[in-house]
Amino acid sequence: MWKPVVSLFARLGLAAVWLTSGGVKLADPTQTVVAVRAYLLLPEGLVRPVAAVMPMLEIALGLLLLIGLAVRATAVASAAMLLVLIGVIASVWARGLSIDCGCFGGGGAADVDDWDYVREIARDVGFLALAAWLIVFPRGPLALGPGSRATLSVPAQQEVTQ
Repeated sequence: MWKPVVSLFARLGLAAVWLTSGGVKLADPTQTVVAVRAYLLLPEGLVRPVAAVMPMLEIALGLLLLIGLAVRATAVASAAMLLVLIGVIASVWARGLSIDCGCFGGGGAADVDDWDYVREIARDVGFLALAAWLIVFPRGPLALGPGSRATLSVPAQQEVTQ
């Protein structure tokens, strides 16, 4: 009975992460472009398209998790996106760049140290753990998707006939 409750909180927590992250980026598209460019991973022609699509993808993932539709598939997509984000943060750290990740707004050149990167990666690993839980246990209460819905009721005991 406790697994569906944990799944509900994992789903709502991860939804809040994606909705917040995507909403902040969508509200300031110029800063999102600055953040994507600061990673120095994409050719200039891809910076703006990635900066435009990323917030919409995050909001879509957040909305799907919020309403509980296709939870396992959304958790897989979330895990993939988080692995990419962890990888690009690690790449920036390994290359000795000093940038704000822009994960929740901002981004670009910043005065950061190794511990800032450790915290960002640890935070994303925590979010990845939520996604992993939902991949294994996608069913929870208050989900609209039939493959994602679980009830909190305890099955009725059968009467013993004598």
